[in-house]
Amino acid sequence: MSSLTLDAEALYNDMLRGMRLQLASYEQPPRLVGVASGGAWLAQRLQKDLELADEIGILSSAMHRDDFSQRGLASSGQTLLPFDVNGAHLIVVDDVLYTGRTIRAVLNELFDYGRPASVKLVVLVDRGGRELPVQPDLALARVTLPASQTLELARAEDGRFSFQVQDR
Repeated sequence: MSSLTLDAEALYNDMLRGMRLQLASYEQPPRLVGVASGGAWLAQRLQKDLELADEIGILSSAMHRDDFSQRGLASSGQTLLPFDVNGAHLIVVDDVLYTGRTIRAVLNELFDYGRPASVKLVVLVDRGGRELPVQPDLALARVTLPASQTLELARAEDGRFSFQVQDR
């Protein structure tokens, strides 16, 4: 385990403030789409805290991963888009951005459902290490971890967030 200390709740509150500012720039509120599973948890809580009436969407990267042959179907959940993505303004929410491969996979999944008007990416933590040209529109923290470690969002029973750093 690492000694990295990130306050997930404080970062979430910063994300909430940033999202309020972003939402003000739209005529119609965009749709929130969370990346399973940490991003979906964030999108669900944002939807509630921002008092957005529309349901959120959930995107799974499982079917479009470039390492599918090694991983198979991950247990991260399935895609659920309870709205038409064609012409919609979307904000994709994720917990940790690392290589960019998960985001590439969820964007491929998203475009299987239609052609949105725009897509923005919001993440709690950008840990660098990009292997693909993917950048967030909003990242609340930037950290550097060795490739031998993972950083994942955890959600307690009361809904509070924390981070777990683990050795692979």
